[in-house]
Amino acid sequence: MLSPLGKGIFALIILATISGFLIPVIQRIRIITSGQPDQRFRNLARRMASSLSKILLQRCTLKNERVFSGFMHVFIFYGALTFDTMSLNHTLEGFFSDFYLFGDTGFGLFYSLMVDVFAVLVLIGVLFFAFRRFVIRPKAYATTPGDSLIIYVALFLITLSYMYFEIFAIAHHPESERLAFLGGYLARSLTAGLSSAVITQHFYIAWWLHILLVFGFIVYVPHSKYFHMFAGSFNLLVNRDTPMGELPALDIENSEVFGIEKGLDYTWKDLLDPFACMECGRCQDACPAFASDKPLSPKMIIYNLKQHLLQSRSQYTSKDRDGLKALMDGVFTPDEIWSCTTCGACMHVCPVEIEHIPKIVGLRQGQVLMESKFPGELNAFFRNMETNSNPWGIGFSDRAAWAEGLNVKLLSESSHADYLFWVGCAGSFDEEGKKISRALVSILQKARIDFAILGAEEKCCGDSARRLGNEYLYQMQAAENILAFHNAKVQRIITICPHGYNTFKHEYSALLPLLPDLPAEAKESFARIEINHHTQLIAELLREGRIHLNSGKDLLLTYHDSCYLGRHNGIIREPREILARIEGAKFKELPQCREHSFCCGAGGGLMWTEESLGQRINHMRTDEIISASPDLAVTSCPFCQTMLHDGLKDKDQSHIQVKDIAQLVAESLAD
Repeated sequence: MLSPLGKGIFALIILATISGFLIPVIQRIRIITSGQPDQRFRNLARRMASSLSKILLQRCTLKNERVFSGFMHVFIFYGALTFDTMSLNHTLEGFFSDFYLFGDTGFGLFYSLMVDVFAVLVLIGVLFFAFRRFVIRPKAYATTPGDSLIIYVALFLITLSYMYFEIFAIAHHPESERLAFLGGYLARSLTAGLSSAVITQHFYIAWWLHILLVFGFIVYVPHSKYFHMFAGSFNLLVNRDTPMGELPALDIENSEVFGIEKGLDYTWKDLLDPFACMECGRCQDACPAFASDKPLSPKMIIYNLKQHLLQSRSQYTSKDRDGLKALMDGVFTPDEIWSCTTCGACMHVCPVEIEHIPKIVGLRQGQVLMESKFPGELNAFFRNMETNSNPWGIGFSDRAAWAEGLNVKLLSESSHADYLFWVGCAGSFDEEGKKISRALVSILQKARIDFAILGAEEKCCGDSARRLGNEYLYQMQAAENILAFHNAKVQRIITICPHGYNTFKHEYSALLPLLPDLPAEAKESFARIEINHHTQLIAELLREGRIHLNSGKDLLLTYHDSCYLGRHNGIIREPREILARIEGAKFKELPQCREHSFCCGAGGGLMWTEESLGQRINHMRTDEIISASPDLAVTSCPFCQTMLHDGLKDKDQSHIQVKDIAQLVAESLAD
């Protein structure tokens, strides 16, 4: 197609494009690989299959948070794949006249049809997103308007320039029309009466225009958020293979830096996340802290980290830690990191599986363990945990006081029990929590379950201390609890608290290799312990007919999904299965429910801090409950119960009762 001179010039343009693309890409790879090691390639075949299905089927964007936007993204994604293929064809066509990648095959005919279809769909998708960003202007789209404009204009012009080329390619070579319905129609409509010389001239102009626009955009991509096409795809490949509710364990014995102080303390996966970000703002839309007008935006945590990485790229590529400023010195603010409830909504909705929570908790660890900086009210919390292993600071001797008169045995006085009922701090000391404990005891006794409690030997599971950044305190509690389980020969555990359930189920096991003073047999015995949340056990008892429920009163029930039970651990079906067994009661879902439940505001250790910024999160959740007008709001977490009860009281709606699911079942037990 091109003359020898034209081919030489074109070859130089190709080399310049490759260089313009690879140089910033290599620079970003060097920034990413400057992070700490992180094993992310286990089960590589499974990872590849999972990531390819998410990418090729666009499962990453077709989520129920933004269904229509997801379909628009699908149009652009498949359009990009289609046009990328044609750009390859376009490039080779410069060296080989009348080249067509698929020859005279039937697939080639089909592909010519798809190119025209996706040309239309890409234009629709681009116009849709441009309208949303620049006319509707949702908060989620507030960043990089200039970058967005360049991308939209580039995609629009590349698509139109291809159609320009296709029109004159068909007019120049009619046999190239194949099934290109749009190009064929426009060629016949727009080129009628033009001389062959003019058609040939437009053919060459269109070819050069399209190829230069494509190559120019290729060079721009690494500098834009459109780079998520590559970084985001790789991010899906190396996503976490551990439960979302599990935080990475901190090796206190062998670490010089505890938590995150500077960017080089993050793992390479943490440094990959900012470049994978689509800036779609789904995480921000789902965040209860942002929704309640607090300074935290999960999107801006990732966005500001990316800006910092690029601004300090020389220090990262040379691994000059001393030359880096601390992340809490201008990159992030205390109000941001202490507003996070660790509810996981941001991570759940992220299309490219960015991990926000470990970054925030890592910063908290750095502040608590390295700087001794944390909200003032946590002084009492940490002191109470250190002295009495519970947030209230109540003495060990009162751990089992709630069980007086209930004929509950202690493991220290019994040689065996099928289950350890882990009561937890709230179940032992909080007045409402004690009611849940007593309710569960009545259920277990009715089902003739052989269980016991630890009593004074029970200590806090450490969840709140850990998520507030005090990893040392958490590990101390964990080691003592694991040893107590071993000494008591515990085989199964029942918890009423999703936080304790998550901690035992996922986090203690990951901690075992980092506790050198713990006997090997204690570690081995803990690894065999079965962990149950009380909703799981109650549902099982009902299915097996070991307990039966009377017909319920004429009540309208609604259910609040705890973040750490539903979203983090997927226990969504069992509570609803239990409620469905209460005959006579009607059930109404809240607007934000199941895996999309709205946080109560107590997670991440914030149960023990003052919520002084913005609206109260529990008030926002109770507004949803009030709108549903139920007689009873059912929970499955002591923290949630407290927050919802307080929210309804604050809004003078105390006629709406709040009860744990165990209380409701205990009240409905048949004789």
